[in-house]
Amino acid sequence: MSEATGSPDATASPDATGSPVDRCVAFEEIRQLAARYALAIDQRDLDTLVDLFVPDVRVGSDRTGHDALRAEFTTSLRAIGVSILQVGTHVIDLVDHDAATGIVYCTAEIQDGERWIRQAIAYDDTYRRVNGSWRFVRRIHRLFYGINTATRPLDQGPANWPEHPDGVGTLPEAWPTWRAFWGEAHPLD
Repeated sequence: MSEATGSPDATASPDATGSPVDRCVAFEEIRQLAARYALAIDQRDLDTLVDLFVPDVRVGSDRTGHDALRAEFTTSLRAIGVSILQVGTHVIDLVDHDAATGIVYCTAEIQDGERWIRQAIAYDDTYRRVNGSWRFVRRIHRLFYGINTATRPLDQGPANWPEHPDGVGTLPEAWPTWRAFWGEAHPLD
């Protein structure tokens, strides 16, 4: 058992998890899953975001499925402005050929009205391979801390690299999914 996650160690039973190459491919596909989650959140790309989860994902205590998950993400993401998620440490334990668990560290910068929040997060994840693709079964958001930063990065004038390297850039507004998510109700207005 892995002390970090309480699940079987990925190297403990190679027969259950495939060849070393199969395990390496599974590790990389699961790492990409976590990275795609972060980017989809920041881009407000709900189609990609919900597709990262199993079709029968449980949402809260009484709902299931992608439609319920989309509604949940829409509500939570409309409550904040810009977000910047940075995936870090990622430990993955393969349970068998189609199941795994993991812990993913993430730092987040989040526009919350007039405040700019920085968080240190650990996600407790459960993964399942569905039709050959790894998906989230569950993500539990665990917080190390959240702080209100003194500097508000979006209060600066525009940047113009390389002439002016500091200032506000073109993201996230340059992403089509961001603009489609907000429509006329833009969070920075």
